[in-house]
Order: sequence, then C-alpha cells, then structure tokens
Amino acid sequence: MGGMESSPPARVHLDNGGRAPWHPLAREAFLQALDDGWADPRRLHAEGRRAARLVDGSREAVAAVLGVRTEEVRFTHSHTTALHRAITAGTTARRRRGHRIVVGATERAAVLHAADSAGERETVPADRLGRADAGVFGEAVSRAGVALAALQHANGEVGTVQPIERVHEAARAAGVPLLVDAGASLGHVRVPETWDLLAADPADWGGPAGVGVLAARGHVRLPGTGPEDPEPWAPGGVSVPAAFAAAVALEAVQADLAAADARRRELVDRIRARVADVPDVEVVGDPDVRLPHVVTFSFLYVDGEALVTELDRHGFAVGSGSACTASTLEPSHVLAAMGVLTHGNVRIALDRTTSAEDVGRFLAVLPQAVAKVRETLGVRGL
Repeated sequence: MGGMESSPPARVHLDNGGRAPWHPLAREAFLQALDDGWADPRRLHAEGRRAARLVDGSREAVAAVLGVRTEEVRFTHSHTTALHRAITAGTTARRRRGHRIVVGATERAAVLHAADSAGERETVPADRLGRADAGVFGEAVSRAGVALAALQHANGEVGTVQPIERVHEAARAAGVPLLVDAGASLGHVRVPETWDLLAADPADWGGPAGVGVLAARGHVRLPGTGPEDPEPWAPGGVSVPAAFAAAVALEAVQADLAAADARRRELVDRIRARVADVPDVEVVGDPDVRLPHVVTFSFLYVDGEALVTELDRHGFAVGSGSACTASTLEPSHVLAAMGVLTHGNVRIALDRTTSAEDVGRFLAVLPQAVAKVRETLGVRGL
C-alpha cells in the first residue's frame, strides 16, 4: 500500500545517571509490597509486623552487598538526605576534635553544601582526569582539627574512580571517619569496603527515587541532628515498597554485574573513540580507571543547552551542565575543578538496556547536531 509513513525511531534515553529506568524486578517488588507492606512497620499488629519484615529484609539484602551487618544500614528519604545526615551528624559527633571537613573538589553539590553548613570546608583539588591526589588528601586529613573527610568512590559526571583505599588508610591512621559517596557506583561496580560512612542512591541502579541508603560502621557515632523522631534518619519513616524495590533491584543488578560491566565498557569505548573524531572536542575523565557506563565530552564553540535541545529533537535524551545541578545548566563545577572545557558539554550514562544500535544511531546524529549548533552561533568550516 502506497502513502504509508514509517513510524519514527524510538527515543533513546542516555541520561540514566541518578535516575535510571526501573529494573523489571523492582517493579514487581514494589507492587508486591503495596499489598504486603502498606501498613506502618512500627505498629505491633500483624500487618505492621509484615511491613517491618519487608524493611528488615531489605536492609539485610543491602548489607550483604556492602559486606556489613544489617544494623549498620539505614534507609533515608533520598540519596541527598543520606549525604546531608552523614555530614551533619558525623561532624556533630566529633565537634570536640574540630570542625574542619576535608572533601574532594569533584564531590556532589550536596556534599559541598553540607560541608559548608556543618563546618569549615577544606577542598582537595583534582587533576585533569578528575582524581584527587591520595597523598595530598592524606596530608589534609592528618592535620589537627579535622572532624570528617568525604571522598566519592567514583564521579557520576566523568566516571573517574577515586583512590578511596589509600585515602581511607590515611584517614584511619589519623582517626578521622571517611564518608564515601557511592551514589554513582553501587550497582555498577564493586565498591571496596574501605569506608566508615557510605551513602548510595537506589534510583541510580534501577530502583525507585524517594529512598536513599546510609551505612555506618559500628565504631562511628551518629547523633541525631534534628527534632526527636522514632526514625531519626528518615523522620516519619520510609516508604516500605520503595525500600523493598530498591533492595530487590540491587540484588538483581549485582547478579549480572560482570556481564553488564563488559558490555557497557565496550559501548563507552566506542563512544569515546568516535566522539574524538568530531572537531574541537575534549573527551574527559580517566579512559581506563572509570565507571563502565559514564562518558562526558565538551565541544568548543557550542552552547550546551542548544546541543541538548538539538539532540532531543532527534530523539536522544542526554545530560549537560553539572550532573547534580543539571536543571540550572550552569557550568559544571566538576569540569571546572578538573581544568577542562566546561561549555558545550554532553554527559552520557548508559542503562543496562542501552543497545549497540542505540549507540550507533546516536553517534551518527551527533556530528551533524554539533555542526548545526555551531552554524547557528556563526561558527563554520571546522
């Protein structure tokens, strides 16, 4: 039959960092918990006890992945809440030792802002790959007056993995607790056990938003920092279905971690190689010691907002600006700290379901999208 138009290609979502599509098993778990865990888990009746068992089982599952005891894992209302609580409570507990908080320059805005609010922030610079120098970090935490240190396991914007093992060794020698933000890495790579406090984000590994993870070793004291509540880390309690779905999703992604790692690294390597052929582009982050699914690049003579819009018009959702303040499309403080190009930025985080075909279509469209944005700005002939 003539005159029939083919349907447009399906949209491709390449902005999965911090808010990935739900894992199918997370959906099933959530629906199950709506039936079994709708009651208040603090109540003593059968319905409440059933909901409490779901929460306890969820904490146990997360603890098993982290290699800690169940009682060392708490659920919060979000990843940001977990970071804020860890920093404010961790600093309060050690106020007699000092009020300085040592952080890496590429930490999330939530960490930087919480450190400014809770004490005096000392920032350890990053190199052009986005990595903090372990020696410099160790010297900073060993000085007097340090209450807390914070260093992400891996950067969710450029993918670079940080030397947390060496930093934790120095922090332990100095008697300073180390907070590790695993929000971009847990569920994607193995997270070392070299931490005292750890925050993680279920929405990043295919679980629901609206729930976060805060783990604290038994030797770390975390006093309450807000009004008294039976659930000091999640005042009013957490969503039982969300906590259960988060734990089920984490178990599911851990089960195929190696396969997902290899497949996505191959796709990211392909992206890094092809993008480098576009004129005046800088591919940033460590090419080897990195997350398997994240890649960021910046284009000279390109407006980031215009490029995101142009790619969206072609059916590709990508990130730009700072990963933790992307709604503002402000220049990335992470890229600025690295000393690399901060404008014309595209950030990609692959989901487990992203296919080679999806990546191929994106790479075919990207050069013409960049050229069009540059032409709009009056830049030609590159």
